[in-house]
Amino acid sequence: MYARSWSTPAAEGSVGRPSFVTDHGLWNAEQLAAAERVEAALGDVDFVRVAFADPHGLARSKTLTAQAFRTVLRNGMNFSPGPFLFDTGHAVAVDFLGEHGIGVDEIAGAGNFILVPDPVTFQVLPGHGPRTAWVIGDEYLRDGTPHPLSARTVLRRVLGRYAEQGLAPVLGLEVEWYLTRRLDDEPGNQGNGFGLQGLAPRVSAVNAGYQFNLDAAYDTVAPVTDPLALHLLKLGLPLRSMEHESGPGQVETTFSPMSALDTADAMLLFRTVTKRFCARRGYHASFMSQPLLDAADPSGWHLNQSVVEAATGRNVFSAEGLSGGLSPQGKAYAEGLLHWARELFVLSVPTVNGYRRLAAEHALAPTRVGWSVEDRTAMLRVVGSGAGAHIENRMGEPCANPYLNIAAQLFAGLEGMTAAPAAPETRGDGPGQVVPQSLREALDAFRAGRAAQLLGTPLAACLAKLKESELSRFEAWCVQAAPAPGRVTEWEQREYFGAF
Repeated sequence: MYARSWSTPAAEGSVGRPSFVTDHGLWNAEQLAAAERVEAALGDVDFVRVAFADPHGLARSKTLTAQAFRTVLRNGMNFSPGPFLFDTGHAVAVDFLGEHGIGVDEIAGAGNFILVPDPVTFQVLPGHGPRTAWVIGDEYLRDGTPHPLSARTVLRRVLGRYAEQGLAPVLGLEVEWYLTRRLDDEPGNQGNGFGLQGLAPRVSAVNAGYQFNLDAAYDTVAPVTDPLALHLLKLGLPLRSMEHESGPGQVETTFSPMSALDTADAMLLFRTVTKRFCARRGYHASFMSQPLLDAADPSGWHLNQSVVEAATGRNVFSAEGLSGGLSPQGKAYAEGLLHWARELFVLSVPTVNGYRRLAAEHALAPTRVGWSVEDRTAMLRVVGSGAGAHIENRMGEPCANPYLNIAAQLFAGLEGMTAAPAAPETRGDGPGQVVPQSLREALDAFRAGRAAQLLGTPLAACLAKLKESELSRFEAWCVQAAPAPGRVTEWEQREYFGAF
């Protein structure tokens, strides 16, 4: 017996030939050097997962053999635009057969786009079995221009503006999530379909909760979270801590400061790997803000942020000579965040469920549009002093798209630092001002505002359609089911608990 020898044509983009990357000048020197290291490492890899974040922040991927990836690395690969067109429940929200109304011709007929791996993000995933690597890609149209619906491109544009000012953002992650134990292996496909999510995973709590940071409570999650922490460290993520929060099985994971693009990439990888790691051990990890679990306390995503001079590393938020507070530049950055808060809020809290955390009964939720020193009820909390001075923005929900959430905050902060001060009557932090209390309220503010200045007109239009589709399905369900006021619904659990 022998294995058949299959003959294949020479790969476009191999040594000495043009490629999609070189034809369009897509990579900088760092990426070109990283690509050479990736090509040298492919002999020790079986598969490569090529991934990107859809508008909802979910990782979408294809798994390639290492041999196939050799060509894809420099030429990219075709992806269907479906992830841009479906809402959170996989309902078609953007009409790709008719007049879609978002200004991207390639969407018509669901034509492919090109995903080009970013070699800087390539890394081999630790673990046993097939040797699998992970790499994040950038989305392009077929003519080599950045895809107007790409969230990673939005963040790159904002960072380009910082670079023009000689500045660089530095960010730290604090992410809360739920660890539960799976009760069965049922896939939850009964009643599933386009816009009809099946049953959510059946789970049980791992502890009773409500003993904040109790060492014994952490012991109940440690058999999963301690190995997970080691797994994350092997990935090179700058993990700082695993902590038990208030809810039953609620965990907070924190990371040391990173550059902005690294932070967004790390958030995408962390959420994806955490769900996979826990699932393979009979547990379920969810970044849904408030799951339908007895006594669940809502989870948040706090984004710690400062800005440094690129040349010197000096923290421009530092109020030198003072014991605390912010510099004038830091205060201007905070004012920018407040001024844009309502218009861009849906990028940080994008789901129906995320607004439950902002209800009045949650005393530490960031319901007030304002900033203060060490006040956890304010949207912005000023922490530290001197070189360590930074702003903690507490409004995000853990399942938000990391590129859009981070881009929105950095954009607003830079607008505050570079634009003329807003008149008091136009600012968003006046007396009694609160953050949006529902997805409907946030979506209305998004549509009426200036989000296109950040996102571009096509992505702003696309996101409005995606959120309207999701919200309309929820509102229609509520008319039929008449849910109890203030309680997490079965619809939310089906929509978010498994996917996010």
